[in-house]
Amino acid sequence: MDKNKLKKLLEDVREGRVTPDEAALELKTEPFEDLGYAKVDTHRGIRQGIPEVIYGAGKTSEQIKGIAEVLLKNGSGVIITRINGETAEEMKSFEEFRYYGAARLGYIGDPGTIPRRGNIIVAAGGTSDLPVAEEAALTAEFLGNRVTRLYDVGVSGIHRTLAHMEEIMEARVIIAVAGMEGALPSVIGGLSDCPVVAVPTSVGYGASFGGLAALLAMLNSCASGVSTVNIDNGFGAGYLASMINQMEGIK
Repeated sequence: MDKNKLKKLLEDVREGRVTPDEAALELKTEPFEDLGYAKVDTHRGIRQGIPEVIYGAGKTSEQIKGIAEVLLKNGSGVIITRINGETAEEMKSFEEFRYYGAARLGYIGDPGTIPRRGNIIVAAGGTSDLPVAEEAALTAEFLGNRVTRLYDVGVSGIHRTLAHMEEIMEARVIIAVAGMEGALPSVIGGLSDCPVVAVPTSVGYGASFGGLAALLAMLNSCASGVSTVNIDNGFGAGYLASMINQMEGIK
């Protein structure tokens, strides 16, 4: 159950269409649905404002379908992260399923109907960072945010970053995605007046240690207002940026 469904239930009680006992029963039986292989959290939308998201890696298509069916019954759109192309093909039994291959992200629902607010920028250092950047951008869009993409603006050509100063200064939140030495979030953090979510990627040569060098650089950023998520965690960055962007008072 999401917040909209909860409000509808409460309005039905107020208008007499549902009795208090019927509403209490629905709420009592809704916290999760046990499928045997998964206990689907149907109250997460009430607690956190965002329904449960399916982590697709390691799950069979049938497991993902079963979880998605429960979520659809209790809310609107469903996000599926880290889903491969083969599994995505089997998800086409859902009429509104869409697959975004570069980001390894699936969505059930019509993204065009999602109201969007605020302004999140997703900035990527290089083209090799785009899979993680797109995971962040699409996640933020599916959660109801306006997103501006600034791609291939890495610090090896700082003029490419500076060419977007107007967008950077107007953003509510910025997600900065970079591999190699991971310098982009520090540079953007020094130019902007909003929170920066840093995302290290596993892009780079041997001494990058699969993104560890970028992670440590971002954790040690001297720019104030920079927070860091895990290596390649575009979803986590998009989710966090959405929470910040949609805080009370932001239009």
